[in-house]
Amino acid sequence: MFFTDQLPGRTVYINNEEWLYFSGTSYLGMAQNIDFQKILHESIQRYGTNFGGSRLSNLRFKIFEEAEDYLAQWTGAEAALTVSSGTLAGQLVVKALHNNKNRYFAPGVHPALFGEGDYSELSYNNWTDFIIKEVNKFKKPVALFSNTLDPLRAKQFDFSWLDYLPNDIPITLILDDSHGIGVMGKNGAGIFSTIQTPDNVELIVVASLGKALAIPGGVILGNKNFIENIWQSPFFGGASPIVPAYLDAFLQAKELYQQAWQILLNRIKTFTKGTKDLHLFQKIPDYPVFYTPKNELVNYLQGYKVLISSFPYPTAQDARITRVVLNAAHTEQDVMELIDLIKYF
Repeated sequence: MFFTDQLPGRTVYINNEEWLYFSGTSYLGMAQNIDFQKILHESIQRYGTNFGGSRLSNLRFKIFEEAEDYLAQWTGAEAALTVSSGTLAGQLVVKALHNNKNRYFAPGVHPALFGEGDYSELSYNNWTDFIIKEVNKFKKPVALFSNTLDPLRAKQFDFSWLDYLPNDIPITLILDDSHGIGVMGKNGAGIFSTIQTPDNVELIVVASLGKALAIPGGVILGNKNFIENIWQSPFFGGASPIVPAYLDAFLQAKELYQQAWQILLNRIKTFTKGTKDLHLFQKIPDYPVFYTPKNELVNYLQGYKVLISSFPYPTAQDARITRVVLNAAHTEQDVMELIDLIKYF
């Protein structure tokens, strides 16, 4: 375990020494992007450091609706609603669906979507087989909760199995795309921009905006009626919103996000090409996380002042999960240096 007093980006300072850093969730490198910080500084001067009031107040900031309209347009959703965290976004959705008695939670689903229902310890593929049989057998309305991908072991989930569900009952699919939005999909717009669902499947996506997008808050994407229902929730009305200055900066930084996304894709391409013959990593195409079962890689790289992600999950008693995580702040030289070191591992 290491401690630091500075936010890591492409590097991190440990004991006053600079190490290369290939970990974290700031995939687009925006948390340390100087240009983004300048924009945010100007936005804070306009909106202040925080707004702790309710969105239902009789005095409202237009920036919330402007950002939500953009998020809906960018992702392809009918409507969007921002809240103060990804976990709150998930729990608002779970509470909104409390009347649905048939709720099934995929293995590994993020705690943001935890609620009463059926949990599975099966593999993801075995779980989807179970859901297909279960829903076809009972033919009752269901709500299905899942992550869009596994960022720990770099596995992308295929949702084509939805076509094997009955088409004559209402089905609600709730997906957590916290590690996909900003990185995956069309122009980095996440799963809502690409997923195809049958007509009887209502899609709801929740996500933290604090990872790739570096915005401390969350979003709910769905149809207008569902978003309106969330508006009526006392848990929404009683909660403080995202700091409006961050949403203002988010809208002003559209080009910066796209530039960072393109840089990230180039870094991923370089690392993928440079390590493909090593058969060391499990990966998702065009995704910045590379999982390896070789935990000993961690100590080897630490000997060269390179820190990668490695920790037990989901509890301290579980096995370590080791990954290389790229971000857009990394230079091409950073990635090549890492490749050269790994080749001699």
